[in-house]
Amino acid sequence: MSRMATVERNTKETKICLTLELDGSGKAAVSSGIGFFDHMLDGFARHGLFDLNLKVDGDLQVDCHHTVEDTGIVLGTAIREAVGDKKGIRRYGSCILPMDEVLVLCAVDLSGRPYYVSDAAFGAPMIGELDTETIGEFFYAVSYSAAMNLHFKVLSGGNSHHLCEAMFKAFAKALDMAVAQDPRITDVLSTKGSL
Repeated sequence: MSRMATVERNTKETKICLTLELDGSGKAAVSSGIGFFDHMLDGFARHGLFDLNLKVDGDLQVDCHHTVEDTGIVLGTAIREAVGDKKGIRRYGSCILPMDEVLVLCAVDLSGRPYYVSDAAFGAPMIGELDTETIGEFFYAVSYSAAMNLHFKVLSGGNSHHLCEAMFKAFAKALDMAVAQDPRITDVLSTKGSL
């Protein structure tokens, strides 16, 4: 059974169409109008082995905030829809990922309860055309729309480009682990009986 979701979101600020396949091969076709953000989303797909198609038309003449945040909302919604009833999945995932001098820990719980925690601090205000203040907004939106706990801990900081890339890749690896199916889990991994 394919674990795929297509989500569209149209507002006065953004028009977004996203398709996510959890059991993919890491292929991405991404166009947000923000080059570095596209690079991060491509890395997310490639390192999580997700297939991702994304087209965003946002009000970039204002700034990149709406485009980045709304993409997080749509990606989180797609994750929630694609994972379905969560029967048989591992639920938890984590990754400690190095990117040169940077070391980032990411932990995910597909608990049905949204929560976002991060201590990431960027030394540069911009990476290409991406405002670094929007990186936290993106992951916050993903966590709340997906109804997941999402935590980042920067174990060793440094270059802002490296830090952002480590966060996206670590999230990809942690999410891939959390959505993986385990034949030993026959229902949902919860004492409540539902997630």
